[in-house]
Amino acid sequence: MSSVNKVILIGNVGADPEVRYLDRGVAIANFNLATTERGYVMQNGTQVPDVTEWHSIVLWRNLAEWAQQNLRKSMKVYVEGKLKTRSWEKDGQIRRKTEIIAENIQILYRPDIYRNQQSAVNNPPSEEMNDEAVQEPEMQEQETKRGFFNDIF
Repeated sequence: MSSVNKVILIGNVGADPEVRYLDRGVAIANFNLATTERGYVMQNGTQVPDVTEWHSIVLWRNLAEWAQQNLRKSMKVYVEGKLKTRSWEKDGQIRRKTEIIAENIQILYRPDIYRNQQSAVNNPPSEEMNDEAVQEPEMQEQETKRGFFNDIF
């Protein structure tokens, strides 16, 4: 029987990806992804706080170049990949780091677009604006009808 090494995460990008190129021109990008388990109140009244976990994401080649162009801090993304642990020696000690080697990534939410839509809702279009500007609030309404992902945002 074969084994499976598969990771699926939905979280927030912690900082813009850092991209570098290896000797042969191969692009590699790194960024951290935050996933948060929501806190709750136990029956006895004890408050359990939110718990945030940080994951190191690694992207190679075209995916790395795509991330450099499209990913920004605070975006909510879907990441699919595999776990890989690497080790090295520094100052006489063995160091280890577990990373997610991404094979697929999708942007689920972009804060800059949301801010623009909220601005259009809070400041209704004037009569001088064109038809495209008037349609912006409808886009927001469609944005809220995402089904499965509603509770994630």
